[in-house]
Amino acid sequence: MFALAALSACSVIPSPEVAGHRPPPTHHHKPAPPAATAPAVPQPAPKPTSAAQAGVRPGPDFLSFGINPTAARAALTAFRLSCPALQRRADQSGLTQSGDWGQACAQASAWPDSDAAGFFGTQLAIVQVGDGQAYATGYYEPEIAGSREPRLGYEVPVYKRPGDLIEGDLGDFFPEMKGKKIRGRVQGGKLIPYPDRGQIEDGALKGMKLEIGYAADPVEFFFLQVQGSGRLRLPDGSVMRIGYDGQNGREYVGIGKLMRDRGLLGPGQLSMQGVMAWLRANPAEGDAIMRENKSFVFFRELTGPGPIGALNLPVTGRVTVAADPAFVPLGAPVLLKLDRTEASGLWVAQDTGGAIKGSNRFDTFWGAGDEARTIAGGMSGRGQAWLMIPRAAAARLVGSDGPAARS
Repeated sequence: MFALAALSACSVIPSPEVAGHRPPPTHHHKPAPPAATAPAVPQPAPKPTSAAQAGVRPGPDFLSFGINPTAARAALTAFRLSCPALQRRADQSGLTQSGDWGQACAQASAWPDSDAAGFFGTQLAIVQVGDGQAYATGYYEPEIAGSREPRLGYEVPVYKRPGDLIEGDLGDFFPEMKGKKIRGRVQGGKLIPYPDRGQIEDGALKGMKLEIGYAADPVEFFFLQVQGSGRLRLPDGSVMRIGYDGQNGREYVGIGKLMRDRGLLGPGQLSMQGVMAWLRANPAEGDAIMRENKSFVFFRELTGPGPIGALNLPVTGRVTVAADPAFVPLGAPVLLKLDRTEASGLWVAQDTGGAIKGSNRFDTFWGAGDEARTIAGGMSGRGQAWLMIPRAAAARLVGSDGPAARS
């Protein structure tokens, strides 16, 4: 807006007087009133970059959510697992400080599973970030046809993290950008962007011996990359599990929205299944569209529990939710009340995602298998979200008299 105004100012034709040609004197007419000044166009308020900036208010009582004992036990197990990382990590959201989680984590370690709901109801406080209006999608652990070696019908490389991929935290240079990552590689003494999806698919990494496997179907592999982990079903019937091991640093583009905005998808095609069907029916156009998502994910083989989330811990179907760490402390419990009842309930933020950005934006994890694929692929839920944080932190944020701070 400022640049446009500046350009407009530069293009004003100067008056004759300014140009050195004073006009002849006029008769004594009453001077014309000055032109009315156009009202200033109000600038939109900048979007908050953290939960603390978005504002926090106390939430409802935990009992009002009606969390069943089984779901509470699963969430308590995930919370216990997350506690070491939760206490160790610097909280980018601004909601908690060092030491805030110590008491809750100590209580969780000894709390009886039979009263898991009692733990959440008494040891943590519920707060709402911003307006609390939530949007939730879903992800799952896909299983696709693959091979450890290249062979006919298995020709899509699955790459491990390249050794020349460099990752840095911009906060090391600019404190206000803490948590913002930059990735690239060094060439000629300069850090340059890493090859994008199209360049990698055209052979930018060929000959570097980075292949850990080969997928049979480029469309299936594209969506496995979107999910961030998965399973390769090998020709002998065995399974190779692969997990996220880095990304090329290029921007993630959600092709479903892109295709919808271009009118390529009708109302009944907006699910993952609908997108995949269109890509298969239009292979040349589909390949070009997939390349518009320049982000490319690298993998490593998993031999233990998995898949692994952003806390470097196993994630759990119907318990783990991905969130933006600028708005949710990773490891914190999350309560959702959505128009998709299967996604409503108690979750634990143990993961992140390239498209999961902003306040009250979540991605629910559903595990593996056909049911998980169906639910995750069609998940688009809207409603309200709340976080659960230590009571001391809530008291500091909303005041000691608020419901969020009460014992």
